Amino acid sequence: MTSEASAGSATKTRGPMGQVLGVQCIGTGSCVPDQVVTNEDLAALGCDSEWIVRRTGILQRRKAADSEATSDLAYRAALAAMDDAGVTADEIDLILVATITPDFPTPSTACEVQRRLGAVAPAMDINAACAGFMYAAVTAAQFIRAGNSRRALVVGADVMSRTIDPDDKKTYPLFGDAAGAAILAADPEVPGGSQSGILAYQLGSEGCGGEMLCIPAGGSRKPLTADAIQAGDQYLRMDGRGVFKWAVRVFEESTKEVLDQVGMTPGQMDWVILHQANQRIIDSAVSDLNIPAERVFVNLDRYGNTSAASIPLALDELARGPGIRRGDHVLLCGFGAGLAWGTALWRW
Repeated sequence: MTSEASAGSATKTRGPMGQVLGVQCIGTGSCVPDQVVTNEDLAALGCDSEWIVRRTGILQRRKAADSEATSDLAYRAALAAMDDAGVTADEIDLILVATITPDFPTPSTACEVQRRLGAVAPAMDINAACAGFMYAAVTAAQFIRAGNSRRALVVGADVMSRTIDPDDKKTYPLFGDAAGAAILAADPEVPGGSQSGILAYQLGSEGCGGEMLCIPAGGSRKPLTADAIQAGDQYLRMDGRGVFKWAVRVFEESTKEVLDQVGMTPGQMDWVILHQANQRIIDSAVSDLNIPAERVFVNLDRYGNTSAASIPLALDELARGPGIRRGDHVLLCGFGAGLAWGTALWRW
């Protein structure tokens, strides 16, 4: 059975449903590198600008400087989120960084961020690719709900430009570098009112489709040898068509299950933020569920696919732009390598 067939064989998603009330997002922040790479810039590499726009909707993306690592972007996004929340480093008691491009195999990028902030807090990385921020946010929310954290810093950050083969004309234009961050805190219960928090969420994985989106070399299975480098196995490999079909399916099914859990319809959502992978995926997914286009926030055209940074970057721009009001229902959905996904309906 092929990877595509394996990942698409299930008739519905498989992942437990959950709920985490009493948690609110009190601040957001983001960081993108200064260098803007337009489609026209990529034409020199043999990439077709018209094809990029038609197939993906991407007009430009950001690229980290040679001196910038993932922790640099994560640190600056964290500072912006802390400033927005009015929180100082000594008030942060948990740090989670979602990334697949860590500074080093070890120590974790989260520990690098912790060191630079000067926070006294446990810190760990979460590797769930483009679903990473969702996994990290749900994990942090559970720490807070359990009373084991008061102020949690959740960061999604990736320097994807270091993982893509410049000779892969269909994959290289898709990705960009960025970081986004959020500060989560407990939301005191208000008598007669409604608590903020995750009304329903689903995390899931379909490892049978792992080969559809992977970096073959660099781990214990296949060390990064000279032969591996010569074969280009240090670069991301993607079955674009297979991932497209899987992403549309998993978004539709997981969103329906999350909404059914709380008795809501797609039309009752105030905002929808999907992982910014491809405009055609977003259009297809929201069309199938009849979600009003004006409620779907998109910044893919300016940043491309930023992996774990995708959702928090969009969330920060939405919060600082059109704005999210207290009590709004915001659907967040990340999906990517693993294959893994995370969908959550958040009452702001």
